[in-house]
Amino acid sequence: MLILACGPLGNVGDTTARIKSVLESVPYIAAEDSRKLNRLTSDLGIRYSGKVISYFEGNENERLEQLSAILVSGDDLLVITDAGAPGISDPGYRLIRVAVELGIDIQVLPGPSAVTTALLLSGLATDRFCFEGFAPRTLGARQSWYEKLSNEERTIIFFEAPHRLHDSLTDAVAAFGADRKGAICREMTKTYEETIRGSISELLEWSANREILGEITIVFEGFDPSSQSYTSAQLVEMVRAREVAGDARKDAIAAIAKEVNLPKRFVFDAMVGAKPAER
Repeated sequence: MLILACGPLGNVGDTTARIKSVLESVPYIAAEDSRKLNRLTSDLGIRYSGKVISYFEGNENERLEQLSAILVSGDDLLVITDAGAPGISDPGYRLIRVAVELGIDIQVLPGPSAVTTALLLSGLATDRFCFEGFAPRTLGARQSWYEKLSNEERTIIFFEAPHRLHDSLTDAVAAFGADRKGAICREMTKTYEETIRGSISELLEWSANREILGEITIVFEGFDPSSQSYTSAQLVEMVRAREVAGDARKDAIAAIAKEVNLPKRFVFDAMVGAKPAER
């Protein structure tokens, strides 16, 4: 059986009794970081006897054959990552897929999740949400990523590195507008946990000129179509007026989006829809 264990985000007290029991008895453990596994079991006051196999993002593909062989042999294999659920922006998905293909039973030991914890802390709508993993690292890819999400109506949750937070929020303001609500959830369940809520522009201001450390999860409210106070025809007319004044279309779209506080994608889509009429 493949056993997926949701480990604590930081507070070891969140580890379930079921996970403790399985850790002590399972013959094989695939751990993202063996040192953190040792620290966790030590803090829990338990001991494991199973063989530990290193299983992290950099060697995930290389380990598949070895881990699959363990499962095929009939032994149980526990997968545990540094924090939260295996397979959620952590190693695990490929092994899960292999187990399904091989007809291996899969068991999930429920527990903490950074995604749902941040969603609840944010105070934003919880009825519909999407998780987007980590924001892209490079400027161009990140800007494009935000533009594609700008019309997403569900609450948006994603991870960001602390040293890229300010640049990322700058791109978010450009794509989503300054007034979109959001939250930065830092070091959840840990000693220095904090949640900063406000508009994206307020979050950007908070992130400026300060050293930001720890694990970061960001939550943004979804786009509200009813908040649009301009028709597509009005947006097209405003862009064309700037083009007549000498602006390139790309610059005109960006300027109008900022002026009316709408995502650039929304103004761009209005222009695309108007093209047949221009012919």
